[in-house]
Amino acid sequence: MRYLTLLFLAMLCSGTTLAQLATPDESGIAYGHMHLNVSSIDQHLPIWTEHFGGEEIAIGPLRAVKFPNMIVMFAEQTPAMGSRETVMDHFGFKVRNIQRFIDKWEAAGFEMGRVFTGAEGQINAYVTLPDGVYVELQEDQGLREEFTGYHVHYFTSQYEELLDWYVEIFGLEIRPRGTIATTTNVPGSNLSFGNSNSPRAPTLGTAIDHVGFEITNLEDFCRSLAERGIEFEVPYSEIEALGLAVAFFTDPSGVRIELTEGLDAF
Repeated sequence: MRYLTLLFLAMLCSGTTLAQLATPDESGIAYGHMHLNVSSIDQHLPIWTEHFGGEEIAIGPLRAVKFPNMIVMFAEQTPAMGSRETVMDHFGFKVRNIQRFIDKWEAAGFEMGRVFTGAEGQINAYVTLPDGVYVELQEDQGLREEFTGYHVHYFTSQYEELLDWYVEIFGLEIRPRGTIATTTNVPGSNLSFGNSNSPRAPTLGTAIDHVGFEITNLEDFCRSLAERGIEFEVPYSEIEALGLAVAFFTDPSGVRIELTEGLDAF
């Protein structure tokens, strides 16, 4: 009986751990969240919980879904355009069994996008969610969990310069992801950068409104960025209703960035 009790507690602890954001790096940075504009949150939530295995949570008045390594947040407003028309083309997950996902997805009446062998030699697939939210899946049969946040993919004609900007601003290193040379990593996510032959729109007001990074000692980090010339649309602010400190600025390509402190408590 004692053994079973300990095993049960270990399983509970394991589940809790798996649902947390990644541990920040030495600079205090980790992947935090993606913030979506959607015409109906009630339409989106069952997709993210039933098909992607996320856990619905509340962050103050905000409705969100939590995954290992990331949180997906929602604002109920019809987006100006889908993500494929913007610099923030898509974000991605690793999935333990991609065929199981495909079978369930198609059984629910949703259409699968392209299924292919990806840059890391694994089976990948694309799906388009309501409101034009584009998501990539990559199979990883070694996962302990069914899904985990994995990457964010930017597309712009200035992709190499944008990669260099992220590396400089966040103190990162260029690290290839399979056959994709122009990528870098923050704890919890790969950031990939690809070329676009056509103009891409800024993200504000679109399906993927902004990307979020969780920062330890956010006030000091914002002060450091300001000293290096970053202009904040929303300077460091403590939002009591959310239980978070936040700041907003926009990268050179038009992707809106939110910095948070305290998101890892949810």
